Amino acid sequence: MYARTEIESMAGYVPGEQPKPGEAVKLNTNENPYRASDRVYEAIRTVCEAGLSRYPNALGEPFREAAAEVYGVDLNMILCGNGSDDILTILTRTFVGEGELLRLPRPSYILYKSLAEIQGARAEELRFDRYWQLPPEFAQPKEGLKLVFLPNPNSPSGTVIAKNKILELAEQLPCPLVVDEAYADFAEFNCIDLVAKCEKIIITRTLSKAYSLAGLRFGYLFAQSHLVEQMVKVKDSYNCDTLSIAAATAAILDRDWLRDNRRKLLATRKRLTDGMRQLGFHVPDSQANFTWNVHPTLPHKPIYEFLKRCGYLVRYMDYAECGDGLRISVGTDEQVDECLALIEEAG
Repeated sequence: MYARTEIESMAGYVPGEQPKPGEAVKLNTNENPYRASDRVYEAIRTVCEAGLSRYPNALGEPFREAAAEVYGVDLNMILCGNGSDDILTILTRTFVGEGELLRLPRPSYILYKSLAEIQGARAEELRFDRYWQLPPEFAQPKEGLKLVFLPNPNSPSGTVIAKNKILELAEQLPCPLVVDEAYADFAEFNCIDLVAKCEKIIITRTLSKAYSLAGLRFGYLFAQSHLVEQMVKVKDSYNCDTLSIAAATAAILDRDWLRDNRRKLLATRKRLTDGMRQLGFHVPDSQANFTWNVHPTLPHKPIYEFLKRCGYLVRYMDYAECGDGLRISVGTDEQVDECLALIEEAG
C-alpha cells in the first residue's frame, strides 16, 4: 500500500445513512425538515443568470460583511469554509502538528478524532460525567497540547456547558479552545462575545442545521483577526464557491425566517422530548435540534432496526464504555408523532 501509515490504520469518519430521496423519513443526521428562506433561492437564481465563469471571492467577502453586521463583529474576525467540517480541518491543520495533542470530550462529534489521525497527531478523549459536564482534567495543561475541541451544544446529548465555565476553561488552557456551535441557533445562548474577551476562544458555525442548508455546504468561524490571518494561509484558495457565498449571505440576513424556523423546531423538540420520556426513556434537556434517548431496560439497536424497516431512520450510536442510545433529529410534528408511535410499538 502507498497510503501513509496513519491513514491505513485509522477507521475513518462514517456519516449517517443517506437513503435515496423518498425512501425513508430522515431523523438521523440533524437536518432541518423545512425549506430554506426564499431569499436563498432568489440569490442562487441571480448568480446563475450572471454566469459562473469567474472564480468566487477568495475570502467570501459578501458573507463576511453580512455576518459582521448581524453579529456586531469586525469582518476580519470571520473565516468562511466549505461547511463547518472544512473549518474544523483548517483549524486542525493550522494549530496541531504531527505527534502533537488534540483534546476532545467523549462522547461527542466523532470527526474530531479523525482529523487528529489524518494530521498524524494524537487525540486525547476525556469523558463527560453523568450530568454531561466536563471533568476537571479537561482544563489542565499537558505537554504537546495544541488544540481543544468543545461542541456546545454537544452531540449526541444536546447539552451545554455554561458560558462562564467556557471562559474559565479557556483561561486555564495553554492553547486555542474551539467552541463548536453547530447547533447554537437552537440554544439559549452562544459564546460569540467571548472571542473578544479571550484570544484563545474560537467559535465555529454552520448553515446546515438552523438555516436548512445542509446540501449547500457553508460554515464559518469567529476568532481574533491575527488568528484568522494565519488560518487564511491554510485554507484552499477558493474553498467556498460563488453559489454558496451568495446563498449563505441571503440566508444569514433573513432573520425573520430564522426566528420563525427556530420557534417551530423548539416546539417540536419539546413534543419529541415529552413523548420519549412518556415511553420510559431518559432524555437530557436538549438545546439542539435532536434528542439523546436512553432506555433503562430496553435494548436500543432492535428499536433502531424496527424503525428502519418501517421507513424511519434515526441514529443508533454505541460509545462502548459510555453506553449506547438513540439520537433522534427533530422533524415536523407529523414525523415526530409517527416516530413516537412506532417506538411505542417496538417496545
